Amino acid sequence: MDAQLNEIDAVFLDLDGTIYLGGDLIEGAEAFLQRCTERGVRRYFLSNNSSKSVEQYLKKLHGLGLEAKADDVLLSTHDLLAWLKKGNVTETWMVGTEGMRSMLEQQGIATTSSAPQYVVLGYDTELTYDKISTASIHMHAGVPLVASHPDMVCPSPDGGLPDVGAYLAMFKATTGHDPVHITGKPNAGMILHKIEALGLEPGRCAMVGDRLYTDMAMATRAGVVGVLVLSGEATREDVAALDENAEQQPTFIVESVDQLLR
Repeated sequence: MDAQLNEIDAVFLDLDGTIYLGGDLIEGAEAFLQRCTERGVRRYFLSNNSSKSVEQYLKKLHGLGLEAKADDVLLSTHDLLAWLKKGNVTETWMVGTEGMRSMLEQQGIATTSSAPQYVVLGYDTELTYDKISTASIHMHAGVPLVASHPDMVCPSPDGGLPDVGAYLAMFKATTGHDPVHITGKPNAGMILHKIEALGLEPGRCAMVGDRLYTDMAMATRAGVVGVLVLSGEATREDVAALDENAEQQPTFIVESVDQLLR
């Protein structure tokens, strides 16, 4: 398998660090998506970033001039919702944005409960001290913590910004507790549910992303082709430091999506 992606029917594309950085498209991203359309390769946008709702992601993608519909966007929040609903969870204290809150409450899950079943942690770019102090109090009282994804940093043009993994370290320092579960990438279900619904074979699908411990690890677990782009977080030095058989090993590496499907 190489950058031409021959015999690939669908690509799952990370967003932050893969398609755009901050408010700017990565060079060549729009042309790459056009090549997908021309060659009949289905493309889906996949993100662990739980700070935005599907509607907010669509607004951003459309604002960047990219075509997308709701079914094209797969978020860690979807995986989190599936996990909460499987456990019949309806009462939570959420540390997250209003976009994430809307997605949970639309599914009948309270997000400011005084008697929560779980503290729910997302990528909160609207963080307040009240949210984290109340969450800590609930955790001290024995309420378990669940997180939307494990990412330590969110890529930006100015360097990595604190993400859920950094918040988890904070809660560990203040309460001594780790999360009982972390959803999102690298859980294989993030893409396997979609692949199965589409009637596709995992081996004919590719995951394209900039992170080894989420994007590439998930690709390995799901049995899809793992394409690492160097336009975001990971570097060739990071790959060289991996064990030969590590699940984070990509199938191949490109500088950016601009090199794919050429």
